[in-house]
Amino acid sequence: MSKFNITRRGFALGGTAALLAAHVGAAKAAGLLEEIKKRGKVVVATEAAFEPFEFVLDGKIVGYNMDILAVVIEALGVQMEQLNLPYQGILPGLLAKKFDFVATSNGINEERIKKYAYTRPTGSYETVIVVRHDDERVKTLDDLNGLVVASQLASSVQPILEAHNAELKAKGGAGYAELKLFTAFPEVHIALASGQVDAIAIASPSAAVLMKNVPDTYKVATQIGQSDYLCWLTRPEDVDLRDFINARIDELNDSGKLKELQMKWFGFEMKTPKDGYLPAGAF
Repeated sequence: MSKFNITRRGFALGGTAALLAAHVGAAKAAGLLEEIKKRGKVVVATEAAFEPFEFVLDGKIVGYNMDILAVVIEALGVQMEQLNLPYQGILPGLLAKKFDFVATSNGINEERIKKYAYTRPTGSYETVIVVRHDDERVKTLDDLNGLVVASQLASSVQPILEAHNAELKAKGGAGYAELKLFTAFPEVHIALASGQVDAIAIASPSAAVLMKNVPDTYKVATQIGQSDYLCWLTRPEDVDLRDFINARIDELNDSGKLKELQMKWFGFEMKTPKDGYLPAGAF
């Protein structure tokens, strides 16, 4: 083969490689948002067991976050496939690309910010300790020594309780008699009402609705940990979709509609800041 042919072939291969790289780069630059619009469908994961944020009523997923999601889907202009999944499978499923984003309530913690991209908060909460209405044993967090405490497995509350249990023991206390972790929060509520556990840790908005729905059964004993925010999640590489969702939440907030939805579902306004809600190093 002549040098001319070798050079010519090399140029052709190089040109093909350059064109392929440019095509891949353009596809990557387009991002998930464009892909969703082209396919005409978005796949969303939800754990519909966190009233009033998202729950099932008459066979349909409803709630505060579902009202926000309806606005996002309308703006996307595509069909939605919504998967109602146990919370323990939602975060791994997002990274495995089984769906496009998570529209269910997620607390912020140091471990998650390294793996997921958070949206602007849709709500805020305090983690509260709830006991049975007639139980006078728990006035402070130290009173949880020797009691059976429960929450949801893999929730943002779990590490808070684990740290508190260790703290009680470090101070010379007995610590919890047991930390029970259930698949979903409704199971946690039932466990307390039925006497399986002595106290539960849940988000304050859910506690308020729980006490309203089932009067004279539960009461808030104290608070544990700091106030925090609840957000939706995308994958870190899909911040284009995250930013699109944020823009819709911005519009709802600026128009006053977000406050209206909070009053509708909770009866009070929650903090949903546009900036400063994520720790350093978050996507």
